Amino acid sequence: MQEANAIILEIRAGVGGEEAALFAADLAQMYTKYAVKKSWSASIISSSPSDIGGYKEIIMEIKGLGIFKALKYESGVHRIQRIPKTEKSGRIHTSTASVAILPIPEVSEIDIRPSDLEMTFARSSGPGGQNVNKVETAVRILHKPTGFVVFSQEERSQQKNREQAMKVIRAKLAEMQTIQQQTQTLQMRREQIGTQDRSEKIRTYNFLQDRVTDHRFKKSWHNIEKILAGDLDPIIKYFEKSQKSAP
Repeated sequence: MQEANAIILEIRAGVGGEEAALFAADLAQMYTKYAVKKSWSASIISSSPSDIGGYKEIIMEIKGLGIFKALKYESGVHRIQRIPKTEKSGRIHTSTASVAILPIPEVSEIDIRPSDLEMTFARSSGPGGQNVNKVETAVRILHKPTGFVVFSQEERSQQKNREQAMKVIRAKLAEMQTIQQQTQTLQMRREQIGTQDRSEKIRTYNFLQDRVTDHRFKKSWHNIEKILAGDLDPIIKYFEKSQKSAP
């Protein structure tokens, strides 16, 4: 598979309740702002908002030259340590969110039989005007052999939502094939850092110390607010440089 210039970005709130959902929203905003800086395009495929403005889950498509090469090391569990705005006693909370970066393969690279898909439609509950609420534009696709389920409701038309959902299905199937190939050969691809296991904590954002630490290289950067505002280049360039110098 050639280097992808389009990815599916999945962010899910982990441990920490509403604070974890707020952190998931912070991460979504961070990657979106980074995409803007790089002149990439970002769009939401589906989202599950929390009660106070966070995300229980958000799935996005980001397109741009060199995007997978730049963001592939972001996969894993991100942890944040801060005093939430809702915390009255000043106690520090630790919350997590998982990030998955899935390259979108070409249609011809992943063979999906129509009989393997179960498609249902519903009225969208998201933004989009009256048409969204009156017409069944939201699409839910089940890939029966794997059990993968994708729900897309952000687009105005049923066809567009179907196309977006299929991109996620293809990306998930491609990731599964890659993992199977790696298991069979007992060799992880050299360009991957860590195990890519999403249960692995890869990074901590410590607000009290104004420090972001990546645990894979035990490397830290300061100015959290700037990083969460999309200034990811120092981190990404460090990983790229480390990879080039690796034996």
